[in-house]
Order: sequence, then C-alpha cells, then structure tokens
Amino acid sequence: MHQIDRRTVMLIVAGSLLAAPFPSYPQTLAKIWQIGYLSGGAHPADDRLPAALRQALLELGYVVDKNVTYTGRWAEAKFEQLPGLAAELVRLPVDLLVTMGAPASQAAKAATSTIPIVFIAPGDAEGIGLITNMARPGGNVTGITDMATELSAKRLEFLTQAVPSATHVAVLWNAGDRAMTLRYREVERAAGLLHITVLPLGVHKPEDIGDALSMMNRVRPDAFFVVSDSLTNINRKQILDFAATQHIPAMYEYGYYVRDGGLMSYGPNMDDMYRRAANYIDKILKGASPGDLPVEQPTRYYLLVNRKTAENLDLSIPTQLMLRADEVIQ
Repeated sequence: MHQIDRRTVMLIVAGSLLAAPFPSYPQTLAKIWQIGYLSGGAHPADDRLPAALRQALLELGYVVDKNVTYTGRWAEAKFEQLPGLAAELVRLPVDLLVTMGAPASQAAKAATSTIPIVFIAPGDAEGIGLITNMARPGGNVTGITDMATELSAKRLEFLTQAVPSATHVAVLWNAGDRAMTLRYREVERAAGLLHITVLPLGVHKPEDIGDALSMMNRVRPDAFFVVSDSLTNINRKQILDFAATQHIPAMYEYGYYVRDGGLMSYGPNMDDMYRRAANYIDKILKGASPGDLPVEQPTRYYLLVNRKTAENLDLSIPTQLMLRADEVIQ
C-alpha cells in the first residue's frame, strides 16, 4: 500500500472544500422609498402625482416598485380635510412628504415633526410660519417657495399696462388661506400707490365664487386680478368663462390660465418647480437634513399674453408689453 504524502492530502482536502456548496444567505433587498403627496387641489383622473415630478425623480434613478412608491391625497379644495389626509400619510408611514400649496404644507407640518417635508409653492413660507428663515429653514421642512406675495405688485403693474384706463380692479382670493391673504394685501398696497380702487372678493369655499363673481355685475370693475390657489384653480373654468362673457380683462398668476383662455399671467413655471423639488427629495433620501437645505425661489418668471383673448375683449395690448412677453398665445 502506497503511503500518501502530506502534499497529496492537502490537495484532496482543498478539492473537497471547493466542491462543497457554500451556505446560502438571503440577499439584502433594495430599500423601497415611500413618498407621500398632499395637495388641497383636485384629485387627478389618473390618481397619480404630477408628471413633471415623477419624470424628474425617474431621471434621478427612482423607479416605481423598484426603489420608490407614491401615495397621494387630494382635498378637492375642502381644506378642512387636509389635517386628516396628512395624518393618513403619516400613519402609512411614508419616508417623505411632498406638499403642494400653503394649507397642505401647514397640515403636514402639524402632523409630523420627524418625517421630512418638501413643500412646493406655499407662497411666503417664512411669513406663514412654515420655516424660520430661507437660508436655514430648520426642523423637518424645506422646499421651493413661489414668493407670490412680492410678485403681486408686479402683476398689478402689468395689468395696468395692458389696461391703462383701469382705476377700479376686483381681486378674487381665498380669504381662508393666510398665504393668499398676504398676496391680496400686497395687491391692495400696490393699488394704493397706483391710485387704484380695489374691490375685494374674498372667498372661503367653492360655493362662494359664484356670489363673488356676481358682485362684479353690480359693481363693475375695469379689470380683474385672480390670486391662484387650489380653490381658484379648481374653479378656474367658471372664473375664465365669467371674465370672457363679461368682457373684463384679467391677470392670473400661472400660465395654464392663459392657455385655457385667460388674458395674461405672470409667474413661475410649475413644471420647473416640480423638477427642482425632485432634487430636494433626492438629497434628503440620500441623508441630507431638510432643515439644513436652503429654501429656493424660482429663478425665472414668465409673462404670458393671449392675443386672441385680447382681441375678443377689444383690447389693444401695448407693443412694449407684447415684446416683453415670454409667450404669446395665438
């Protein structure tokens, strides 16, 4: 019998170890982030978050059901429902909340002090107490503010350039929303400097809008200024139809009013704001603290004019204003 040397034994042992199956360990599953969305606005027909926001997050690597899920809640301008809807999202729980507008942002902040919140277009975020200051918002809240309060005077200026004879302007706004009331007060202040009389049309619920518009039949203004929020947005067809039927030139805050037939608007592009919000979401999910992320403002504002609507109003928009427009709707 041949004796097996030590080298041969070591080779046999090594071979048997290589042949033996390795123990099986469960693979670590990728984190699936749950993002909640809260808005005081209309429930979309497709039950999905804004397309520009989803697309921006997809480009940053967030793929639905692979590493992210979205859950939305919409109050349909019934703002009293927002605290309950915010609480629902917190209980799920979500990893981050995206909020649209001031009432939704305030409801989310009241519902949680730990879940990060990224707000979009709440108006004067500092003025309504969402943040402590723009550079270091503090707490669990940050985002993109539209600074619409400061824009109110500029919007009124453009409106009076379009209608130089205007001395009496009606202003429609959601008086139940502090951010919208700040905008109205700025319009009122600017109107005083321009020697313009303001007809205040504060509303609290959809049913109030018809009464507010009827007031303009009794006290007819030279022009009309609409402060845009979820309440006025949901009812914008009624508002636009009234302005067209009564031949009242009007200023709006966002371009979609003008594309739907309104005379003119001046404000940020909402899709731009959604895309910038996506960057905040990405940073926070990667470990950044919301309170350390400075609140951003839009870097550009757009003036839109609807030429066809101007013609229907028998209104001749000054050439200088038409040249200033970023977009003229034909």
